Formats: sequence, structure tokens, C-alpha cells
Amino acid sequence: MKGARTAVIYGVLVALALGLGLAVNQSPPPPRVPSVDNPGPLGLRALYLYLQESGAPVSALREALDGPGLSEGVRTVVVAAPSGRPVTEGEAEALRGWVSRGGTLVYLVSRNAKTRQPHLDEWLRISEGPMLEPHTEGLPPGERDLTGTTVRVWKPEGAARGLERLRVSLDRGITVGGPEAEPLAGTKDATVLWRMPEGRGEVYVLAGADLAENRRLELLDNLRFWDALASRGPLAFDEYHHGAAPKQEPPSARGLWIFVAQGLLVGLVYAVSRGTRFGPPRPLVVEKHRSALEYVRSLGWLARRSKVERELLPELARQLRRRMHERLGIPLTLPEDEAARMLEQTCGLPAADYLAAREDLVRTLEQRDIRPSDYARLARHYARLENIVTGR
Repeated sequence: MKGARTAVIYGVLVALALGLGLAVNQSPPPPRVPSVDNPGPLGLRALYLYLQESGAPVSALREALDGPGLSEGVRTVVVAAPSGRPVTEGEAEALRGWVSRGGTLVYLVSRNAKTRQPHLDEWLRISEGPMLEPHTEGLPPGERDLTGTTVRVWKPEGAARGLERLRVSLDRGITVGGPEAEPLAGTKDATVLWRMPEGRGEVYVLAGADLAENRRLELLDNLRFWDALASRGPLAFDEYHHGAAPKQEPPSARGLWIFVAQGLLVGLVYAVSRGTRFGPPRPLVVEKHRSALEYVRSLGWLARRSKVERELLPELARQLRRRMHERLGIPLTLPEDEAARMLEQTCGLPAADYLAAREDLVRTLEQRDIRPSDYARLARHYARLENIVTGR
């Protein structure tokens, strides 16, 4: 019986080790960054190599857009859904000035709300549009693009001259609120391609990077759109705002972590199989707290045992003299008889009353024990005098 249990434990450990090994050996998911360095389906590597092989002057901008890169003879700049670094306000202003001097900006708007560029969107007044309608028009026989749709080119102007249909993702379109912006392509109420003049240049705004991605580059008229832009002059892809690729963990460190994880898992299984089980739960102990009446009785007993402190009596006189000083301007340094005369002159209180209260206070202080009734009597007398001084 013991040998069978050991065999089961070792079988479970071997199965877990095989599962971890298979999980580590699985290929990572394809990168989703629309970069010219990404050869995956969502990358722009195929477009970049195609333009290079066709002889077009194409390059990758790997510095900020407000640097000298825009002034080195670049005719068209492609900002493809940047997700690494945000486009700053200074870069947006520099890009707008460059377009006004005759440049062409192709802005591929990210459909992910977290990676949108607020400064570019504010300049071009970009907002999310309605959903596109699915169409398979124009696809060659046997071509399957379940996540895409075909859009019609309504106005073949500028870089869209001579184009009829484009293949994009089945997603939402965009809206450009500029007064001079004109829609070029879309389906019914949803637009995916806009053109907006800016000074001597122009801006093309596209919903997503679908038109340049490797997976749809050869479909319909997608490639002809980029041929038209490349024919105007040097074309540059913004790579600075995609950020640097994350560093891969060295294989040795990865293997070490796998070994540590397997060791911890083996130790956990051993502890569960050989550990001592806890006994049945104990009954819940009900705690009984003291009632509020007991607290009140305790406070009453404490109050009965407490005595009047002798220092409280002089404080009554000092408090009255402070009131006389604040309300009537009677100095604190005056003797009591002079203070009594000034009190009678200012508020009509007989000086004899004030001096009588003072004498009562002195007599009480000379007593050996001060009773609570003595303190209550003096407190009432001084309270009446204070009310007269304060005008209450």
C-alpha cells in the first residue's frame, strides 16, 4: 500500500514537470507593434522592404519628431499607431509646422483607447466613428480574411487617386472634425480614410494600421496607396514612439527559475502528502463584554472619590481678571481694590461685591479641606460677576 502511494506521488510530479516544460517551450505570441522591425502579421516590415526593393527613398525615424530628422529632405512621414512613447505637445506643433511647409503626414490612428495620442487627436479633431460593415468584395478566389472588410474609395484624390477598394479590419471607423477634412473611403456612414489640407501640405488620417500591415498589404489597392506616397519623395516611418523592444531574459536565468519552481512544487506536494492534519474545529468562544450601566456606575464611583483641587480656586479669580482686561481694559497688574473701583465705574458693579467675592475666595483657600460645595458656591459667584462683565 505504501509503495503504491509513493508511485502515485512520483507520477504526479513527473506530469507536472512535463507540463511546465511544455509551457516554457511554447512559442511567444506574435508582436502587435506596427513597426517596420516587426515581421509578424501586424507589423510593417513587408511594406518597408517592398519600398526599399522598389528603389523608393525610405527610412526609419528613430528620434523625436521635433528634432532635425524632419528637416533632412523628408517628404512624407508615417506615424503608425505609436504605443511606446506618447507624442508630446512640442512634437505635435513641430509636425504641424512641417506639414504647413509642404510635408505630408500619414497618421494611422490606434484603435486602442489607452495608446491614443491626445495632442495629435486634438490637432486633427479625431473621434471614434461607427462600426464598419462586413464585405468580401474584390477578394481573390480562395482568399479568406474573416476579420477584415472591403471599403470603397469615394473620392480618388491625392494619394488615393486611381484607387477603388481597400481592405481593412472589421472594426470602427474614425471621424475628423476639421472644417476642411474630406472623407475618401469607407462603408456607408463609417469612414476609414480622411484627407485634410494643412497650409501647403496635407494630412491623411486612417483608422488603424490595417492598410500597412503585412497581412493585408497585397490585398486590393492597399499597396498602390503606398506607391503613390513613395512617388512624391523620401518617405520616413516614425519608429521613435514605438519604444525599445523589451529585453529578453537570458536562457540561463530562465532555466534557473524553472528549476526553483519545480523544487518548490515538489516540496509543496511532499508537505501536503506527509504533513499532519489538523483536528476538528473547536467551538467558538463567546466573549461577554461589560454593559454600559457598569461603566456609568464606575464613573460615578470615581467622581464620588475625587476631591476639589486647590488650584481650581485661584483659576476662578484669574479668569475673571482676564475678562475684565479683555472687555473693560482693566490692567492685570492693578491691585484688587483699584480694579474693583474701575469695575464699578465702567459697568456699575458695586466694588463691595467684587471685594466680598475675593475675600470669600481667600478664606476658602485658607481652609484645610475644600469641599465641593465650597467650590460650587465660589464658581456661582464668579460666574455671576463674569456675566456682568461680558454683558450677558
